[in-house]
Amino acid sequence: MTASIYITSSEGYSGKQAVALGVLNTLTKHVGRVGLFRPIVADPESDDVLSHMLDRVDSSLELRSEDCVGTTYDEVHEDSSAALAKIIHRYDAMARRCNAVVIIGSDFTDVGNPAELGFNARVAANLGAPVLLVLSGRNQSDSTARTAEELAQAAAVTYPELEAEHATLIGVIVNRAEPEELEPIKSAVRQVTDAMAQDRPPVWVLPQNPILIAPTVEELCASVEGSLYDGDPALMSREVLGVTVCGMSMENVLPRTFASGVAVVAADRTETLLALLLAQQADNFPSLAAIVVNGPFEFSPVIETLLSGVSFNVPVIRTDHGTYETSQRIVNTRGRFSAANQRKVDAALTDFAEHVDAEELVALLDVPEPTVVTPLMFEYTLLDRARRDRKRIVLPEGDDDRILLASSSLLAREVADLTILGDAEAIRRRATELGVGLEGAEIRSTEDPELLERFAQEYARLRAHRGVTLEDARHRMRDVSYFGTMMVHLGLADGMVSGAAHTTAQTIKPSFEIVKTKPSVSIVSSVFLMSLADRVLVYGDCAVNPDPTAEQLADIAISSAETARRFRIEPRVAMLSYSTGDSGSGADVDKVREATRLVHERAPELPVEGPLQYDAAADMAVAAKKLPQSRVAGRASVFIFPDLNTGNNTYKAVQRAAGAVAIGPVLQGLNKPINDLSRGALVSDIINTVAITAIQAQDEGASE
Repeated sequence: MTASIYITSSEGYSGKQAVALGVLNTLTKHVGRVGLFRPIVADPESDDVLSHMLDRVDSSLELRSEDCVGTTYDEVHEDSSAALAKIIHRYDAMARRCNAVVIIGSDFTDVGNPAELGFNARVAANLGAPVLLVLSGRNQSDSTARTAEELAQAAAVTYPELEAEHATLIGVIVNRAEPEELEPIKSAVRQVTDAMAQDRPPVWVLPQNPILIAPTVEELCASVEGSLYDGDPALMSREVLGVTVCGMSMENVLPRTFASGVAVVAADRTETLLALLLAQQADNFPSLAAIVVNGPFEFSPVIETLLSGVSFNVPVIRTDHGTYETSQRIVNTRGRFSAANQRKVDAALTDFAEHVDAEELVALLDVPEPTVVTPLMFEYTLLDRARRDRKRIVLPEGDDDRILLASSSLLAREVADLTILGDAEAIRRRATELGVGLEGAEIRSTEDPELLERFAQEYARLRAHRGVTLEDARHRMRDVSYFGTMMVHLGLADGMVSGAAHTTAQTIKPSFEIVKTKPSVSIVSSVFLMSLADRVLVYGDCAVNPDPTAEQLADIAISSAETARRFRIEPRVAMLSYSTGDSGSGADVDKVREATRLVHERAPELPVEGPLQYDAAADMAVAAKKLPQSRVAGRASVFIFPDLNTGNNTYKAVQRAAGAVAIGPVLQGLNKPINDLSRGALVSDIINTVAITAIQAQDEGASE
C-alpha cells in the first residue's frame, strides 16, 4: 500500500503549498520516493504549484506534470462523478510508482463554489488518504489576524463537512497565525478537535512569516504592467516588504525608505530618482528591493546619458500608470509562496521543522520502511546529520553569489555555523541586494591585522625549512585559500569548502602545506558519492591523482572504505581494471592485482576484490558467471578506478546516463576536512559539500 496524505483547507490563501512542502520534505527523509498529486486544477498545463513543487520530488520517479493531475474545475462542474472517477484512475496510475504521495487539494480559485471543501473531502475519502486540514490564521478579506476563538469556530464549522464525506482527519495545521498567540490558538482548536474527532488528531500552529507572503519584485513588475528599465535581473526575485510613495522633496523621501522596500517615483521627478540611486551606493542608507518609475514621460537625453554612465544593481521598473494607480496595484499585490524561491523555501521548512513534530506526523501515516536510498533521501540525511552537531565551516569565496545564496540556506536551516571570507561591507551589501540573510555568519577579511599576523607567524614556522620568511608568509596569508586553511589548522574553523572560483590546485595546495596528511596515509585522494535511484555508491579517485602506484591505489581503497562507513554505506570494495580475476595480464592489471593484495594485508577485515571489470563488480548476473564465490562481485559499493582518466570519465558518464547525483569531490587523507568544489558548482552542490565537510569534522572530533 502507498501511504498518502491529503492537504486541504476551507478557503483560499491559507498557505497550504508551504505546508505541503514541509510534509513532502518530511516524508522524503523517511520514505524516499514521495510523489505529488493535484486532484483538481484550473489548467493542467500551467499549474504553478506542480511546476515548482515537482523540482522537489525525487528525479528517479520521472514524474511529469501531466502524470500528477487528476481533472479540471470545468470537468468537475460538467460531471462531478465522472471527474471523481478520472481522479481515482489517474492517482492510482501515479501512486504505483511511489512509496508515499502528498496530495494537494484545490486552491479555492473556483469563485462562488461553497461546496469545494466537500468535494475535496470526497476525493480524499475515495483515494483512502487521511486529511491534513490547513486553517488560515488571517481573514481572507483584509489579512487581519484571527483570534483563537475565531479559529476554533472555523475548525468547528469545517469538521462536519469532512465527516459528511467520510474523510478521516489526521491533523490540523493553523497557518499564518499571530506569533504571540500560538499556544492559545493551539489550545482552542485542540479543544474543538478533541470533542468532535474520535481519534483526537494533533494540532500544530505555524506563525505568520513576512517573507512567505511578501511579493517579489518580479510579481510587482507584473502587477504594475511594467518592464525592467535597468538593474540586475537576478534581483527580480527579491521579496518586497513595503512601499514608499515619493511624492515629497528629496530630503524627505530618503529618510522614509527602508530595507527591502520599493520606492515609487514619478518619471518627471528625476532629481528624486537620482538621489535614490545615489543612496543605493552609500553604506548608510537602506538597500531598496526596487525603484518603480511611473508615468508616460520619457527621460530627457541628458538624464538618459547620466543613467547610462552610472552603475547600479537595484532594479528600476518603468510603468505608464499614474502614481495613485501604481501605488494601489503594488499595495494590493498578494505575494505567493513559490517552491522556486529558495529563501521562501528555507523559511517555510525552518518554520515547519520548528513547529510540527515530524516523528508524530510520520507515525500517524504509518509509512512503510524504506528499502532504497534515493538521492533526495541521502541529501536530507546529510543535512540532518550536520545539523545535530553543528560545526563551523569557512567559505573563502565570499565574493561569489552562489556562496552567499548557499550560506543563507545553510544558516536558515541551521546546518552549520559559517565564516565567510571577504570584505564585510561588500558581502553584506550584495547579500542584501540578493535578498538573502546572513544573520549569524561571521565575515572576516584576510586583511584582519590580528589574524593576519598570527597566521603569518604560524605559516613561517611551518615552512621555515623551505626558506619562507615572515614577509613571504604575510603575503601568502592574504590569499583566501591559505587564510581559510590556516583557520582550520588553528581550530578557528572545523573545515573548509572552496573551489567555486578557484582551481582544485589552489584549494588543495594550502592543505598539503598547512593541514598535511594523516600519518597512516601516503596520499590525499578524493571520492564522489554517487547517489543513484535506489542506492549510494562511492567512486574513487576521480579528481586528484592522475596515475597512482599500487601502494597509492591501496591507500585510496582503504581511505574510500573509511569514507563509505562515515556516510553509512557498507563498504564492499571493487578494485577495477579491464580484466576480471586471473583472466588478463599486463602492467595495468598487475598494478591493480598488487594493490588488492596490499589492501588484504593492511585491512584484512575489509571485503575487497580485484581486479574486477565494472560489470562484474556491479551486476549480479555477470558476477555469478565470472566470480560466483566472491563477497564483492555483483554487490560492490566502493569502486576504485586504476587512474584519473578512467575514474573521471566514468563518474561523469554515470552521472549523465543514469541521472545520478554526484556529490563531491570529497577529499580524504587530510588531518582536517578540506573539500573542493567544481567551478560550475550549483548552490545545491555547495550546500551538500558543506554538510559533508561538517560530518567529516564531527567524526574527526569524535576520534580525537
